[in-house]
Amino acid sequence: MKNANLFKTQQRKNLNNFLILGASFFLLAILDFSLNNFQDKNITFFLPGFISFFTPLIFGMIGLYLIRIDFSGIKQLDNLNKNINTNNFNAALSISIILLIIFSAAPLLNWFILEATFVGDSKEACTGDGACWVYIKTWFNRFIYGMYPNAEQWRVNLTFIVVLAFSSLGFFVPMKLKKYLTLYYTIFLPIISFILIYYLISGGQFGLEWVETGAWGGLSLTFIVAFFSLIFCFPIGMMLALGRRSDLAVVKYSSMSFIEFWRGVPLITVLFMSAVMFPMFLPDGTYVDKLVRVIVAITLFEAAYTAEVIRGGLQALPRGQYDAAKSLGMGYWRLHLLVILPQALKLVIPGIANTFLALVKDTPLIFVVGLLELVGMLNLAKTNPKWLGFSMEGYVFAGIIFWIICYSMSKYSQHLELKFKTDR
Repeated sequence: MKNANLFKTQQRKNLNNFLILGASFFLLAILDFSLNNFQDKNITFFLPGFISFFTPLIFGMIGLYLIRIDFSGIKQLDNLNKNINTNNFNAALSISIILLIIFSAAPLLNWFILEATFVGDSKEACTGDGACWVYIKTWFNRFIYGMYPNAEQWRVNLTFIVVLAFSSLGFFVPMKLKKYLTLYYTIFLPIISFILIYYLISGGQFGLEWVETGAWGGLSLTFIVAFFSLIFCFPIGMMLALGRRSDLAVVKYSSMSFIEFWRGVPLITVLFMSAVMFPMFLPDGTYVDKLVRVIVAITLFEAAYTAEVIRGGLQALPRGQYDAAKSLGMGYWRLHLLVILPQALKLVIPGIANTFLALVKDTPLIFVVGLLELVGMLNLAKTNPKWLGFSMEGYVFAGIIFWIICYSMSKYSQHLELKFKTDR
């Protein structure tokens, strides 16, 4: 212990020397690893093979150990030590991850960019060993709009622009109208969106060509399904959460039965039942569009999970909040809408965001009932005889799109957490 303290004292006195020496060992680790993996050259060839294999890790750990200085006075160095270099175990993990990134980066960079093909309009243009992004460029229109007629795609664009504009109104309304935003987003926005989609995207009126929902597809269909499912599953889940905590036996056990039923069956089974079995139980002459049935199925399925997340927030509140609201003369609905739910929802923002992210990532399952959203169009495109063998590029493209969507939602949920954060 005394020797360790003496070493730390020497580090502070000779800070620059230890930084130079530590950085040298760290760079030596990177150089040794890179030459060994990419140039087949081993600078520690004179050592036994099993030791030579671990020399990058050993050099890296020595380098990180030498720069591990408490309160050096250099902000960047202190942050580095605090985050990835607090002890020898963390140093080993850090250098291992860095070496793994270096090992993976070069092949991925070659496949993604350096050896990839970007120019051309047919499979024959892809002669390199890298990705064929010509495939994505050629099919891009179908990946976004599905089988929607090319000449009518402006209607899809206009619909999404208008819906996005209406969705953004909440950021610009005066403070005195903010209290009405919940009503606007849960009732009026879905109605406005449905009218726009029905009259613009479906058409059939005002001189617009009718386009059946079977022709809808691609990323636009993914957004439509996710948008309506998100909007409707939240209020339904909130009512179910309140119902499950109700003192009325009928309401409590009805809510509990609903939640447990939908949580107990796989989503793919729910979609299959909604698309294939449900029409068999309808009276003759009654027709419900497949897309509507799918949205209802996903909404009810996700509402059960949302209900449990919200119930967790309700149970986290102390009993004193209920008693304080009742002492002010508040009834059941005023108590929950003005006091309980705002606090409970604030507590479970991460859980609600997690449920919504899962919903967005579950939308590709509608492919099993014949609706070709983004992943469905990818599965269709990869079977085209002119483009066989390029499924990897398609799935990478879909993965990037879904990551962007989910990451944006995640960052927005973190923004909401900070915005409504209060000290407890």
